[in-house]
Amino acid sequence: MLSFEEIDHTADRAFRVAGCDMAALLENAARAMQALDRDGPRPTAEPSTTRAIEVEGVDGESLLVNWLNEILYLEQVYHLVCESFHIDEIKNHHLRARLETRECDGSYTHIKAVTFHNLKIRETSDGLEAEVVVDV
Repeated sequence: MLSFEEIDHTADRAFRVAGCDMAALLENAARAMQALDRDGPRPTAEPSTTRAIEVEGVDGESLLVNWLNEILYLEQVYHLVCESFHIDEIKNHHLRARLETRECDGSYTHIKAVTFHNLKIRETSDGLEAEVVVDV
């Protein structure tokens, strides 16, 4: 199975994402969100920088939403494009991660926010799966 695929949604955009564990689910969700925004910010020729971030949630779903919204925040406020994602640790709905970022051309993502609409992380025979709706 693909790690993510876009799915139809009546008003916004959505994707289904999978991962063998929570770290893989989060990393694949970040890649999926960026794939939805093909016309979003483009990196400049500046060298990439590694950024350490920490994100918390009260459960797996809020951790997923907060993680993706943190990535959007970096793009929108600091004009950074995240080029790669690595989850270092997840413990008690708290994660530490490293992002490879690069300055972007100043254009903005078309995604406004990640929502909780119908969000549920499900266990599957291959690991975890979720459907994520983003507000555009």
